[in-house]
Amino acid sequence: MIKKYRCTTLSIGLAAMLFSASCKNQENHLVEIDNVNVSFTESTEDFPNPERGFYRYSETHSSNYEALSAEELKGYRSLQSVQSANYKVLSTLVFRYYVLDDVVNTTISASFITNIKKDFEAARVAGVKLIPRFVYTVTAKSGNCPEGFICPPYGDASKAIVLNHIAQLKPVLRDNADVIACVQLGFIGTWGEQYYSDFFGDASNNGGQGGKLLDNNWRDRIEVIKALLDAVPADRMIQLRYPQIKQRYLYGVNAPITSAALTESNAFNQSDIARLGYHNDCFLASVNDFGTYVDYGNSSSPSRSDGAVLNTLKDYFKADSKFVVVGGETCSDDYSPANNCEPAGKAQAEFASLHYSFINAHYNTAVNNDWQDGGCMDNIKRNLGYRFVLQSAALPDNGVKGTQMNIKLNLKNVGYASPYNKRTVKLLLRNTQNGAVKSFDLATDVRKWYSGAVIVTEGIQIPADFPAGDYEMLLNLPDAYASIATKPEFSIRLANANVWEAATGYNKLNHTVKIN
Repeated sequence: MIKKYRCTTLSIGLAAMLFSASCKNQENHLVEIDNVNVSFTESTEDFPNPERGFYRYSETHSSNYEALSAEELKGYRSLQSVQSANYKVLSTLVFRYYVLDDVVNTTISASFITNIKKDFEAARVAGVKLIPRFVYTVTAKSGNCPEGFICPPYGDASKAIVLNHIAQLKPVLRDNADVIACVQLGFIGTWGEQYYSDFFGDASNNGGQGGKLLDNNWRDRIEVIKALLDAVPADRMIQLRYPQIKQRYLYGVNAPITSAALTESNAFNQSDIARLGYHNDCFLASVNDFGTYVDYGNSSSPSRSDGAVLNTLKDYFKADSKFVVVGGETCSDDYSPANNCEPAGKAQAEFASLHYSFINAHYNTAVNNDWQDGGCMDNIKRNLGYRFVLQSAALPDNGVKGTQMNIKLNLKNVGYASPYNKRTVKLLLRNTQNGAVKSFDLATDVRKWYSGAVIVTEGIQIPADFPAGDYEMLLNLPDAYASIATKPEFSIRLANANVWEAATGYNKLNHTVKIN
């Protein structure tokens, strides 16, 4: 038991004189306050938490728009089967392909924008968030070309069209940022993966550029990234397909693969370097994840994909990814057993070292099925993104109006990553008699609750006019946007038994404090 002392009335005159200097601002009162240690039990339950986990896949086309259903999205929050999968998932994220297939040479229609708004509203009602990616084609055209399985023309759009479309999308993206987890770059190339492109350089064997990108290709891509960063609100991140494109965006077309990664000192400040994350859509598919860790060169340097390049870019990714959003999908089981569970494979270790927050539930199910068969699927489902376990707390039995009340929370983030979007941690005091709730914002930044031990030590100033009484202590981690802050589906749940209040989205600290 940790004891702290404040002023209470002393009846002995000499004692009152001795204590008067330290007590005069508290009406000559000295109060002894006991901070008791409260222990909590970890839960192994898999439950929905915002902006993390297995995402559900969805696509629609501008030529034939099929809007999202709020009822269907709401169902994703419960455990559901996945087609061709031997596992079930619950989801709070929905990946959404917006295929601009009939506007490759023209503007986006007003009806398309209206339909996007309906999608966002459905997500808001359902308690999920979207990961949008705008693309022009998701069709691989096979033929007589070096790559064979996908040949040009690929079907994406020119830079002028892309920039115009981003400008058109800017208002709807800004107006609905509350239910956008992050935005993927898209636009460039088949599937929006910035590779097979008719207009932005073709780094494949089909391109005739020796498997590399030229200076003008990099500059065009940089211009698109800059436009999307401007279109998406500053408190939302953009995901890029591979790490070198971030290096070239930040440091120029000649940036070496040894360019500096993001550090905590310049993270979470809404700068460009702090807002660019990654979606690896071939997680553990090959030695270099099908081109994820490749130096694509430039006009004066060749493309390189040797072991040194792989290690350098992966180390950059590991360091950078601690502070930005990371997700993606598996795409091939040919790399088995390396993509299996441990000890034969390294799936969980790779998720952890690269700080993954989400992965596709639908593709590639051959890889994902191996995790179920290998016995690590339950761990992956629980640990994608953040998972906060409250281990113990030092909490006061008493508090005094007009003074500071101190608390200490000992947590452990057993997940692979910390939250990537800002949210305020709130200590709540709920009156046991009338249910009135008083909220106090804590200074801690949940985005810095990295994997491992997390210690939160804070002082809460109790207002002088605070109503006396007994108060339950609770922790609330709501969404930062007022539009959904009171919806419990968007609040973070701690991985503990007997703390979660589903109706409110609060986490009970299982302790009562008396305010005198």
